[in-house]
Amino acid sequence: MSQEQQYSIGELSKLFDITARSIRFYEEQGLLVPERQGQSRIYHLKDKVRLKLILRGKRLGFSLAEIKTLFDLYDTNLNSAVQLETMLALTEQKRAVLNQQLSDIQMLMNELDDVEARCKDELIELQRGNNL
Repeated sequence: MSQEQQYSIGELSKLFDITARSIRFYEEQGLLVPERQGQSRIYHLKDKVRLKLILRGKRLGFSLAEIKTLFDLYDTNLNSAVQLETMLALTEQKRAVLNQQLSDIQMLMNELDDVEARCKDELIELQRGNNL
């Protein structure tokens, strides 16, 4: 009988290139629930997968509260349609925020282009005036 792979906090932190403190914080937020053996934390495959999903969710811009909501849905006996609808709603919201940020960035880039062009024009005029 093969035993399930177990991980220490140090092994997970090295595997995902994050600090043990980050992992403990995710525990405090209720996102990870490792087994305890005395003072030691023992993580299993489920914890490893959850940690990977937490980091992916953060990279995609989801808050820890949003990630916890998705985990809570997964942990209940709700059907997958509810889970998928929730995920679709969250991704739609995230996409709207990112599109607004993209628009704002493009507007700032256009303003920077205008400022840069005016500065270059003024510099050329100054250099012409000094050469007379």
